[in-house]
Amino acid sequence: MRLAFLLLLAANLAFFAWARFLAPPDPAVDRAPLARQLEPQKLRIVPERELAQLPSVAPAPEKPKPKPVAAPAPEAAPVACVEWGSFSPADASRAAQRLEPLALGARLAQYRGEEIASWWVHMPPQGNRAGALKKAAELKQLGVFDYFIVQDNGALRWSLSLGVFRSEDAAKAHLEALRDKGVRSAVIGRRETRVPKVWFQVREVDAPLQARLEAAARDFESATLHECVARG
Repeated sequence: MRLAFLLLLAANLAFFAWARFLAPPDPAVDRAPLARQLEPQKLRIVPERELAQLPSVAPAPEKPKPKPVAAPAPEAAPVACVEWGSFSPADASRAAQRLEPLALGARLAQYRGEEIASWWVHMPPQGNRAGALKKAAELKQLGVFDYFIVQDNGALRWSLSLGVFRSEDAAKAHLEALRDKGVRSAVIGRRETRVPKVWFQVREVDAPLQARLEAAARDFESATLHECVARG
């Protein structure tokens, strides 16, 4: 038994000697780590009580993320051209005055032509020239200036025309506007005739200018704003 113990001890000593001095080095084992340290003489073990006394280091604050910058809204593309009309010659003069503050310059063009009107608002014949002039004076007192006295020979001589229109609805709308001003004897009738008309065309119309044109158009019930049409 003792012999076995001595043999086992000798074997262990022989294996230790071989592994320590004779075995080839293992490449995965670093046998000299301190030789590659920077200033290894300064390394020391810090006791736990010294670690507790060291000031705590706060984590570096995160940099604020830049807020996304909203892209500017694209501006509305200007309308190529807007036409305002049609106007009688008298209304065209007033409409031109309304356009003057807009300083449109070369963007504004005026066209003249004729329309075939099938409906008209008028006052019946007044019997003679004096009666027609008296009725015209009454219209002026009510603030109505767009009229003319019919002097042609016929059944309508000495009547007062207050407007001609292509549709009955437009004529009715004009008659209602006249009644709001106090005109009581005006009526609507059929009368197909060619009448002089005026149109305004405004180019490069943006949203603010469109709004101002629409505001002006509300004062002229017989005229509308729409896209331009070709005119000679």
